[in-house]
Amino acid sequence: MITIKTPEEIKIMREGGKILAGIMKELEKKVKPGIATKELDKIAQNLVFESKAKSSFRNYQGFPACLCVSINEEIVHIAPSERKLEQGDIISLDLGILYKGFHTDMAVTVLVGIIAPEIQRLIRVTKKALKRGIKKISPGNTFGDIGNTIQRYVESQGFNVIKDLCGHGIGKKIHEEPQILNYGKRRTGSEIKEGMVFCLEPMITTGNGKIKKSKDGYGFTTADECLAAHFEHTIAVTQDGAKILTMI
Repeated sequence: MITIKTPEEIKIMREGGKILAGIMKELEKKVKPGIATKELDKIAQNLVFESKAKSSFRNYQGFPACLCVSINEEIVHIAPSERKLEQGDIISLDLGILYKGFHTDMAVTVLVGIIAPEIQRLIRVTKKALKRGIKKISPGNTFGDIGNTIQRYVESQGFNVIKDLCGHGIGKKIHEEPQILNYGKRRTGSEIKEGMVFCLEPMITTGNGKIKKSKDGYGFTTADECLAAHFEHTIAVTQDGAKILTMI
């Protein structure tokens, strides 16, 4: 069942989302060649603690960290390690926090140093796909409308959507109904209604879009080892359309 949030609950989630966006901005500044992903996780833990929030991911289904750190062909949910970032890498940072009883979740893909133009374009297209999907969020539209918009744009740019991974509802639980595909047909799926809150998160690749389980057992990588990018926002549906909660 898709839960409907009250205006008061959405206000709390907006407070948490603003905190989360601030933490993510600080983490982006720390991304540089030579830093280990475990160090980024440590920074994230400290920032979450200082914000009087809690980690959504630590111990969730056994996940051992606060921050998900996916590099290059890694797509999502990779655990931090001693691996150090190298010049030319791209890294997706995915973070969720629990604040006053409600979760918010967001992700960004960050360049590590100077990156080839085509890789920069992958990141731009993924970010723009999220923006285009958000514009389709309005009472009366369907989740198929969102997925169709994302898929058509991404494929028009020569990339592919990761079809086996998706967005999700969010609230008192980090993952709620519905599952939100980044592909589909117009006018299909559940109708979008005022009061819904969910995470929209296109995951895009330069390859064929097939995935496999990562070696650490927590996340996923592209099966063909092609690069992947990931952006995510927590969004509330209002009578006026989409309200992005994970923004400063």
